[in-house]
Order: sequence, then C-alpha cells, then structure tokens
Amino acid sequence: MLIPIVLAAALMNAAMIAASAMSTILISDRLSPGLAGLPNTAGVLGTAAGAMAVGWWTARLGRAHALRVGYGVGVVGAALTVLTAVGAHVGLLFVGMFLLGAGNAASLLSRYAAAEAVAAPRRASAMSAVVWASTAGAAGGPFLMAPSQSWASALGLPALAGPFLLALAAVFAALLAASYIRVVHPADEPEPERHEHSGASRRTPVLLAAGVMVIGHLVMVALMSAVPVHTHHLGDGLGLLGVMLSAHTLGMFALSPLTGWFIDRWGPRPVMVAGLVLLLSSAVLTTQSGAMFTPALFLLGYAWNLCYLGGSARLLGTALESRVESSIWAISALAALTSPWLYTVGGYPLLSVISAVLAVSLLVPLVRRTEPVVANR
Repeated sequence: MLIPIVLAAALMNAAMIAASAMSTILISDRLSPGLAGLPNTAGVLGTAAGAMAVGWWTARLGRAHALRVGYGVGVVGAALTVLTAVGAHVGLLFVGMFLLGAGNAASLLSRYAAAEAVAAPRRASAMSAVVWASTAGAAGGPFLMAPSQSWASALGLPALAGPFLLALAAVFAALLAASYIRVVHPADEPEPERHEHSGASRRTPVLLAAGVMVIGHLVMVALMSAVPVHTHHLGDGLGLLGVMLSAHTLGMFALSPLTGWFIDRWGPRPVMVAGLVLLLSSAVLTTQSGAMFTPALFLLGYAWNLCYLGGSARLLGTALESRVESSIWAISALAALTSPWLYTVGGYPLLSVISAVLAVSLLVPLVRRTEPVVANR
C-alpha cells in the first residue's frame, strides 16, 4: 500500500511549490515587493500548526484518516488561493497558504504511515521512499507553471491564476490518492517503539533522536539561508548559485533510499551519528570559499537526510512524531530570519562555530549511549 502514500506526498509537494512561488509574485504585484515573503511565512507557520493538528487527528481518527483530513484542509487552502488570484481580497491568500501548510504537514508525516504499511525490516526504506518521492513532486511542479498560465487564459481567467489552479488540482489529486491509504500493522510483528520508552532512561534515546532532527534542520536552514548573501558578496553570478542550490538539494533527497537501507540494516543510531558528523564537517567546510564550498553544501544536504530519516525511524510510534515536525518548521522560520543577519556580523566562520556547537552537543551524548543497537538483518 505504499503507492498511494508516495503519490499523495509527491502531488502535495508539487502543489506547495507552485502556490508558494506564485503567491510571492501576486503579493509583490498587489501590495509591495517588501511583503512578498509573507505568504510563504504563512505556509511555514501553517505547516507547523498542521503537524500538531495531524498528530491530534491521528490519535483520534487513526493515521490514514488523519492524512486525508490534512489533505482535505489543503484543498480548501488551495481553493482560497485561486479565489485571490481571480480578484478576491488579498487576505484570503494568507489564509489559503496557511491551510495549504496543513496539507504539507500531512505529506511530511505520511512517511510514518509508509513505515506502518510494511513489515518491520523495511520500515526505514518505506519512509525514505516517501522523502525521495516528495522531491520528484517539488522538482516536477515548477515545469508545469508556465503551461498552467496558458490553461487559465484559455478558460477566461487571469494568467496569474494558472499556477494556483495547478496547485488546487494537485492537492485534490493527493486527497484522492490518500483515499486509498490503508495502514495495517502485521499481526505477527511486535511494535517495540510503542512500549520501549516508558521510563525516564528509556525516553532518552527518543529525546536524543528528536534533538538530532531539530538541530539537523536548524543548522541546514541557517547555513543555506546565508548562501545567496554569501555568493552575492563574493560577486558570483546566479548560474553558480543555481549549481550550489542544486547540489544541496541533491544531497538532501537523492540518496534517501540508501539512507533507508542503512537504517534497516544497522538501526537508527549509527545513521544519526553519521549525520551529526557530516553536519559538523560540512559546517567547517563552508568556511572555505572556492572549490570546496559546493561539495560542502552537498554534504550538508546529506547530513540533514541522515539526521531526518534516522531520527524519524527512532520516533516511529511515539507521541513525538507530530511535535517534532511542528518544531522543525517553526524553527525553520526563525533560522531563515536570523541567519542572514548573523552572516553580516561574522560571516560563515560565525555560522560554522554556532553549528558546530549545536552538532557536538548532541553527538557526544549520542555516542556515549550504551544501549544495544538492534539492526534489522
């Protein structure tokens, strides 16, 4: 039953990319270029709130129904963005992007549904498939934005409405795909993560995993948010910036199946340790301009991947799934806001020191853990 989960995640990402890009242009035209970032901020905050809501719905309705509700809220949000594009009050756009964030949260949390839909030895691989497929949607969505403007014009609508119509169609298709999601636990397999962490000492690995996910995302966003400022300061063109961003995105997602295999083979803790080591290494390498900078961004992307999937594998079946996802997106907004300012104060050396301190603060206790790592062999 992985196909509907993977398909829904890919479609939702395509919808979010299209709506996010076009909402920036719409606000720039109708209000002011200085306010163009507000719709995406609303989307980020909606994702953070949506993650908590999806977690609440999961506890009461079950995983599959919760995802469908999340995608349904996303449909409403996409419809509001279309209304704004055809002339409705611009305030609806912010509400629409916030509600689209709930659909985005459902897409992100669907990796846990994928894990629960397969046998235990393949659960991390199933989660990695969802993360990898989400990239396909995010990469494919932008290619349909220009044609969608022609489709909107053919319908007698403003060309600006095209990408929002594309987003509405994509998130509605995600909802249809989600209607086929069936999460069934194999009856003959235990679920150790649901009862393994009852005591304070047993909660420690879960809290460490949550910290790894949060710190991995915080460091990644902080370092990447400064890249455009850094390249502009050095006089590099947009072509080189595009190569850097592509290398980073490739590192974030392309090797997800390999990460899933590592986790299924060796367990989450070695993967999280590797993620923090790479996070530390890439933070140091970003202080080196020139030929090493772009490879450092690739390593930073893969470090995030290891931290994100390794932590997710440890959190599977715990109450922290949605809380950590919500924290990640809330922190993203804070990191994106403060990183360029920190760069102006001390450049990448300052960002690197802060990132290294954060990574080491979790790497040391994670390495010192004496609990046995049970691999799925």
